[in-house]
Amino acid sequence: MIKEILEGIIIGIANIIPGVSGGTMMVAMGIYDKLIESITHLASQFKKSMRFLIPIFIGIGIAIVALSRLFEFLLGTYPIPTNLAFCGLILGGLPFITAKVKNKGFNLSMAIPCLLFFVLVIAMAVVSETSGLRADLSFGVVNVVLLFLVGVIAAATMVIPGVSGSMMLMCLGYYEPILSTINTTIDSLIHFDLGGLLQCFGVLIPFGLGIVVGVFAIAKLVEWLFARFEVQTYWAIIGLVVASPIAILLNTDWSTFTIIQLLVGILTFALGWFAASKLGEK
Repeated sequence: MIKEILEGIIIGIANIIPGVSGGTMMVAMGIYDKLIESITHLASQFKKSMRFLIPIFIGIGIAIVALSRLFEFLLGTYPIPTNLAFCGLILGGLPFITAKVKNKGFNLSMAIPCLLFFVLVIAMAVVSETSGLRADLSFGVVNVVLLFLVGVIAAATMVIPGVSGSMMLMCLGYYEPILSTINTTIDSLIHFDLGGLLQCFGVLIPFGLGIVVGVFAIAKLVEWLFARFEVQTYWAIIGLVVASPIAILLNTDWSTFTIIQLLVGILTFALGWFAASKLGEK
């Protein structure tokens, strides 16, 4: 159970960082197929699925609640070592993905999805880098509906390996407001600020409901793709995974660059690679 909670923490952290995919972390740690199966067969295998999902979601919750402020600080203060650590986490898990297509050949039907999704991630990174949008979270029917829809989109992109849900939120202008709302919720709980909590819940509840709907919907789609186009789907994932570190580096603030930051970044990259290798072991 401890290992599953740690895996959930890694997934949760990945979902906080724009350019890093929670789905990629699932694949890198060798739990993606099992997680999708647990979600899609929740009704028919309830006890078995919950035994697996509960510690994973506990870990995700711990990461998002406890580390959102920390990573907001790290990305603002030490963007190069922090982002290089996540590059290491992603690339360290790549061998576990390529093993899925080993000895299965390579042809045009595999090259096209690989290249297509590689380009997709890079394009998303470029868009997010140039966008300065910030969504309006004031309470209202239209904004509640939009928050629900954004939650669905974010969940779908969080589950798909190689696609960053937080990057999508950034493209839509919801990343910073949602992260700020999570931190405000924590502050309101600490200070017993009921008014502040109600205001935050007005944002987080519709957004959270959208995430739940999105996770179940995309899990069904992913299961269908693996059942019919397994090798092509894995090659698409490989394209997404290889592009993810490039997307992260494109969105990294290089204005703080120093030789010391680079050396520390090389160390954090190695530590990330090592962690992904260990977490991916069966």
